[in-house]
This record gives sequence, structure tokens and C-alpha cells, in this order.
Amino acid sequence: MTDKKPGFFKRLWDNLTDEPDSPAPPETQPQQAPAPEPVPPTPEPAPAPAPPEVPLPGPPETTPDYVEEVEEREAATAFVPLDPPAVVEVPVEAPRQSWFGRLTTGLKRSSDQLTGSITSVFTKRKLDNATLDELEDILIQADLGIETAMAITERLRQDRFDRDVSGDDVRAVLAAEVESVLGPVARPLVIEGGHKPFVILMIGVNGSGKTTTIGKLAQKLTAEGKSVMLAAGDTFRAAAIEQLQVWGQRTGAPVISRPAGADASGLAFDAVTEARAEGRDVLIVDTAGRLQNRDELMSELEKVIRVIKKVDPTAPHATLLTLDATTGQNALRQVEIFGQRAGVTGLVMTKLDGTARGGILVAIARKFGLPVHFIGVGESVGDLEPFTASDFARAIAGRD
Repeated sequence: MTDKKPGFFKRLWDNLTDEPDSPAPPETQPQQAPAPEPVPPTPEPAPAPAPPEVPLPGPPETTPDYVEEVEEREAATAFVPLDPPAVVEVPVEAPRQSWFGRLTTGLKRSSDQLTGSITSVFTKRKLDNATLDELEDILIQADLGIETAMAITERLRQDRFDRDVSGDDVRAVLAAEVESVLGPVARPLVIEGGHKPFVILMIGVNGSGKTTTIGKLAQKLTAEGKSVMLAAGDTFRAAAIEQLQVWGQRTGAPVISRPAGADASGLAFDAVTEARAEGRDVLIVDTAGRLQNRDELMSELEKVIRVIKKVDPTAPHATLLTLDATTGQNALRQVEIFGQRAGVTGLVMTKLDGTARGGILVAIARKFGLPVHFIGVGESVGDLEPFTASDFARAIAGRD
């Protein structure tokens, strides 16, 4: 029996479902590209010409931190050539003038005025009465005093009248007359060893240089080996107390002081008592400056002296009046009043370098005859020296 042929749809369906599975595709493998054919080396092209230099733009406004650090390290390690050493000139200290040189310099204003006027009068002319009168006026204006002026003109009248006289001749006579007047009063201050302490009382008007003179004198006495004590008796001025304390530090001298406004006489009493207890050689007592025409102030000075005498009846052993040369004729009145009220025993003339009135010392010496112990022509310690009549006469007459 012949098999029945399947229908069309059957065959179509069987063909769709019974189609043999196609073989699975092989596992995909990465395919390698075929190796390129070797290429012959290409010759290097010739270097192109360098382009022209173009200025680089400036640095940015904000420099990165690491750039700044590099620049700082480079600047720190960079070689900086040193400048050649500077040549330092060491000043050579000028040799200090002798005392006569300093005295001549200090009295220059007084000497120039006096000798200049004399030279203008005497220019190889005969000496007559009119010339002598003119010379007398010059000497009086120089504060030498009437007596000294008359003595000089009288001497010239006797020796050179109606003869030719030069300025040098007149200066020689002037120097001789001044020395004859000052010679007897040029006496040093003697510290008597029998008094312990030797009490020196410094007095004078305001601004005459008392405190500074005390400091200079203390330094001189200390250099001589004497033990010195100072008493700040100018209790009216705090500055005077401080100034004396500074001098005490410089000289190594103890300073007895009280607050400003304290009783000056009480301080003087304590100072003498303490100096005696310590066995000091010298006690220098400062006092307040006072005008000689103020009676109440002069009475206070007298009280200080009375109190000192309660401790030592022989004290003060020296009462030194400091005179400011710039006061001129007023110094005569000071010597007179202080001598009457305080018993002045000696003089110290200060500030001769600041005036043309140095001749007043001659007038004072002739009138009062008081010892002149020291003269000052400057601020340093060496500018206060014992008075020498011949040196002063030569300096003021311009005969150096």
C-alpha cells in the first residue's frame, strides 16, 4: 500500500520545525590584523631656520608660591660681592692746653676789648695830658677800678711823659700794675688738719656757680687723698640737690640731703655731726643763692652759721664767696654785704670766660684785700685752678 503523501501545510510545517539546527558558530576569536609591511626609514628633514626671537610676555600678576620660594632661595645663595672696607679716620685728640693757655683763652674777651682800645690810642704818639685822660677812661670802663686806672696813668706820667709811647709800652705797665695789686691776695686754700672735719661754707647770689664749684673742689680734694662729704644745703631748689648728688657719685663723696623745702640750718647741723662721727677730712656745705639786698635771706644764712657753731664753735673754717664775673661792678657790693653778714674769708671768681669784665677782680682785690683762692674759665674740672697773679696779669694785658 502506497503511503499517503502528506498535505501541503503538513509539509510546510515540517519544513519549518524539523529544519536541522545550523551548526553553532565557532567561538569568536579576536582576529589579528595582518602585520604591516616594513616601511623604509624616512630621512630626517633638514632643520628649519630658527624663528626670530619674540619677547616673552611679562610675569603674571600673581606669581605661584613655589616660584617665589625658588626665587628666594636663589637670591639667598646668590654671590654678592662685598664692598671694600670703609676707611675709618680715628680722631686724634688735641693735646690739652696748659692752664695759662686756657686762662688766656678765657680772658680773651676782656683782653681784646682792653688792649684793642689801648692800641687805638697809642700809635707812636707823644704822651700828653689828653692821652693820659683818654687812657684813664679806657681802664675805668674795663672795670679795673678808679684807683688802678689812676695808678697806671700816674706811672706813665712819671716815666714817659712827653715821650713816644706805643701800645706795647702801655700793656707792659698795665700788666705790672695788675700783678702788684693781685699778688698779695693770690693765696691758696689751706685745709688745716687740726679740724676734722674742715668745714667749708659756700655762699653767693643766685646763679654764681656755687654748686658746680663745690663739685670741682670736691674732686680736687679727693684726688689729693682727702675724704670729703657734701651737704646739699640749697633746699629751695630740688635741681640743686640732684646736681650735688651727681657730683657726689662722680667723686665718691657721700651727700647729706633732705627733701626740697626742708630746713637748711637743720640739715647743716646733721651734716657737721655726721661728718665728725665718720672722721671726714672735709665737709663742704652748699647754700641757697640769695641776693645781698634781701635782708630776710641774709638772716637765714646767719642762722645756718649759728647752728654750725653749735656743733663746732670754730666752724665754718672757710666761708667762700663765689662771684660771677659777668656781674661787673655789682660784684663789689656783693663782697661788701656778704662780708658783713657772713664773714667771708676767701673768694672764688667764676665765668671769666663769658665776659669782657674780667678786670673787676683787680678792683675787688684793691678795695677789700680778701684772698682769691680759685678762678674759673670753663665748665670742666680742670678749668677751676688756684689763682696766680702773674698769669692773670699777663693774660688780661695780652702779653702771652
